[in-house]
Amino acid sequence: MSKEEIKKRVFKALKNIAPDTEPEKLSENSNIRKSLMIDSFDFLQFIVALDNEFAIQTPEEDYGKIGTLEELTSYILEQKSKNAIS
Repeated sequence: MSKEEIKKRVFKALKNIAPDTEPEKLSENSNIRKSLMIDSFDFLQFIVALDNEFAIQTPEEDYGKIGTLEELTSYILEQKSKNAIS
């Protein structure tokens, strides 16, 4: 799975959570929550949606690791590769 494919799926999940936003305009290093003005409840819904979309489990202690688009795509790739090894 490529980073571009992950981004497309992330953007789709973001649009479902915050339909009035334009996630495609996020830069790699923009803070997702701040840039799109997503509150903590919406962020939690977003994480759950990503867990379902990518068949991963994101523990609460990892939430701080996925603030930017770059961090998020790297995190998803890492989790998918861990799942493939298991």
